[in-house]
Amino acid sequence: MPATLPTPIEFRMPQGWLPARPGEVENAPVAFAAVHPHPDNGFAANITIDGDMQMVTVALSDLADAAVERLREVAESVTVVGRRDVATAGAPSLIQRLAFTAAVHGVRRDLAQTQVYLSVPDARDARRRAVIRLVLTASAAQHDEVLGEFQDIIRSIRLDDEVA
Repeated sequence: MPATLPTPIEFRMPQGWLPARPGEVENAPVAFAAVHPHPDNGFAANITIDGDMQMVTVALSDLADAAVERLREVAESVTVVGRRDVATAGAPSLIQRLAFTAAVHGVRRDLAQTQVYLSVPDARDARRRAVIRLVLTASAAQHDEVLGEFQDIIRSIRLDDEVA
C-alpha cells in the first residue's frame, strides 16, 4: 500500500517517465514512484517520493545519515560521494549523492543515488516540519544522464494549497 506524504505537494514528471507498477521499485513504502522508460542493461532508473513529520530539532543530516545506514543493510560498499545543505529562508534542504553495489533480481549492479530532503514548516506547530524525501536511483552509468530530469521534478514542486 502506498504511503502518504505529510503535506500535499504538486510536481511535474518529465516526459516519458512512467508510474511504477507495484513491486517494480524495490524500496520502502513510498507515496510516489516512477521509472525511466529506457533501462540501462536491465536496470530502470527510478524516482521515489516519501516523507514524514519531524521535530525541527532533528537535523536533516541526521535523517540523511539514517538513510545511509538503512542502505548499508541491503547494499555493499555504500559511499557518500557528496552532501550539501541548501539554505533557504525558513525551509532548509539537504542533497546527498551515494554510490553503492547491490544485487537487483540476482544481478550485482553498481548504482548511484541522489537523495533530496525538503523541509516544509508546519503552519500549525512551529516545533514540527514535514520532510519530503525525493530519491533518484540509477545505474552508475545512467545516473548523470537522468539527473537533469530529476532536478526538473525538484524545481517543479509546489505545496498543494487547495488540499492543505
